[in-house]
Amino acid sequence: MTQASPRRTTAPPASVHSPRVLGRIAARALWHELTLHPKPGLVSLEDAGAHADMDARTFVRSLFALRPHFGHLAAAGARDAPFATLRELGIRAEAAMLAATGGVNTHRGAIFALGLLVAAAARTQAGGEPLSDASLRANLRAAWGESLAAHLPPPGAPSHGAAAARRHGAGGARQEAARAFPAVFDVALPALRAARRRGDEQGARIAALFALLAHVDDTNVLHRGGAAALALVQARGRAFAHAPDPLAFARDTHREFVARGLSPGGSADLLAAALFVDSLRGTRR
Repeated sequence: MTQASPRRTTAPPASVHSPRVLGRIAARALWHELTLHPKPGLVSLEDAGAHADMDARTFVRSLFALRPHFGHLAAAGARDAPFATLRELGIRAEAAMLAATGGVNTHRGAIFALGLLVAAAARTQAGGEPLSDASLRANLRAAWGESLAAHLPPPGAPSHGAAAARRHGAGGARQEAARAFPAVFDVALPALRAARRRGDEQGARIAALFALLAHVDDTNVLHRGGAAALALVQARGRAFAHAPDPLAFARDTHREFVARGLSPGGSADLLAAALFVDSLRGTRR
């Protein structure tokens, strides 16, 4: 276990979010991800994407069940709890998700990513630091980076994505977290913020998702379609930046992914994580 970095003793900033509020912000990020459309192959309020076993109602039940658990993870982060504690809380959150959805895995990856980020946000605040991209990543690395790098799997039962990551040599969620979420901070957030300056919020979030599609070795895609499917998804992600009508391109890609049975759920989880971090900065509440 990593030795925790020295904590600051200064008073926290006045705008500190309580663990309960951080949990609500995390659940709201999942809601914003769900309501976004078009999202290639993914569940939204418009349709179920490439899924036959879940729809928007399943996701709503899941995110409401998860909200208090994100608060528990934030409280653990605020007291500088070890990774083993976060892992146990993540297992409880997954059990609540499965109970709410009748056994359907809607948010396993999001529990892992958002759970770590809410804990890092709470730890950052408890140390008297302002919430920023850099401080979140620094606290994540200082508190739990060594445990994440020690090849500990995400909480809960082995997933199809984890099996696909091993089969195809992809890093998966654990490696992404051990590197302090470069897909969130170096890919999705820059794309989101740059696109927001040029247009509307929906378009900015779609741009962030396509940036993730271009860069992420999405293990959900690998599980469903193998390396060829991942190459297709990443190619569509890169092509988005050059599309004359980005929204029409997103709709066409959605139809294509549904027809092929492809659902880049790992990228959707990372988009929700990016929306959570962006909310902390105060650009969108």
